[in-house]
Amino acid sequence: MSEQPQFGITVDQNKSLPEGASEVHAIVSVEAAGAPAAAAPAGAAEVIIIDTSGSMSYPDSKLRAAIAAAQTAVDTLRDGVLFAVVSGSNTASMVFPQTPRLVPADAGSRHAAKAALKALKAAGGTAIGSWLRLADELFDPYQDGIRHAILLTDGKNQHETPEQLDAALARCSGRFVCDCRGVGTDWEVAELRKVSSALLGSVDIVADPRDLVADFQAMTEAAMGKAVADVALRVWTPQNARLRFVKQVMPSVADLTARRAEAGPQAGDYPLGAWGAESRDYHICVEVPAQPVGQELRAAWVKLVVPGGPGQEAQVLATGNVLARWTDDEAAATKINPRVAHYTGQAELADVIQQGLQARKEGDLATATARLGRAVQLADEAGNDAITAALRKVVDVEDAATGTVRLKRNVDKADEMSLDTTSTKTVRTRKKEG
Repeated sequence: MSEQPQFGITVDQNKSLPEGASEVHAIVSVEAAGAPAAAAPAGAAEVIIIDTSGSMSYPDSKLRAAIAAAQTAVDTLRDGVLFAVVSGSNTASMVFPQTPRLVPADAGSRHAAKAALKALKAAGGTAIGSWLRLADELFDPYQDGIRHAILLTDGKNQHETPEQLDAALARCSGRFVCDCRGVGTDWEVAELRKVSSALLGSVDIVADPRDLVADFQAMTEAAMGKAVADVALRVWTPQNARLRFVKQVMPSVADLTARRAEAGPQAGDYPLGAWGAESRDYHICVEVPAQPVGQELRAAWVKLVVPGGPGQEAQVLATGNVLARWTDDEAAATKINPRVAHYTGQAELADVIQQGLQARKEGDLATATARLGRAVQLADEAGNDAITAALRKVVDVEDAATGTVRLKRNVDKADEMSLDTTSTKTVRTRKKEG
């Protein structure tokens, strides 16, 4: 049994509000410290889903690279982790084991899984919802453990309706975490992002199949570092207050507002997935009734919890307070907390990149130039070098500080998709703060 990390919460905000104001912003930083244990947590489970539709054989280096990547992921599993490998086309089928169940990782099961992967052939279409439903069945007996899936595809979800995919995501949401990867350039970023967002995972492009092995190894190692399943951020607010939003803002932007599960009077839980030794930041905005000058109140009480089952108390891992104090000191009341400003800018950055790329696709070059110019400006202010580098493959930058850009005429599709997937990845420190 692995040891649980030590959790802590830090709140960054300006609690001073001008007379009559009611909106409180805070960045809640959650940190889990502690070396990952050598042994896998009890019930830890991994499902590797490989697209074997016909397009994976055009060129066949894609399928060969996917097989090698899946074999590397199997080798990276810790002893005792329960696992299975699934093949996805028009339907989902078991690669290893042959019957729909999970088996513990050991020398024998790894060898058998890698041998079964070698026999994969590419044929048929793409129906991602059916792949996820099989993964959900496999994870079903292990809902108390850490449950993680890797999903690789090279195409669009053409062999089921959007409604079928939505129904599968609704069924699987909260039941396992899924990291999604698109290989090549014939898949839809928005479609795979929808899957990864619903399942609290990441989405990325692997433009060159030769990079799949390293990527699968990194994802599996990260999954093996998780020690606590199904953590939630529980937010209590006072009577007559309204929680406007809860967003993850580090390491990537993800709006959790609609994921709320009621957790007692005036409190709601927002799912964060599994945790290892890592840190993440969340932006909370609460609307509270304005109070007289000099009055202070708790605008929110945040707790990191592992929710209990029916009739069970939640395990509280850490707590923090978001405060509000009304003042007539204009300088204090109008000061914006730098971390709130930083992450507000990066959330806007993700939006304007996606809007700019969509406008470019639709031929609205004026809007595309304006949005991507704003993105260059925001990325420069934030010191987000990865996004700046990705933007420079799509636009020529004349002046980063003012966001003056020209759209490049010929853009590699992989560069465009890479910018889209990178758009939600954030950095912690603002460049100008050193």
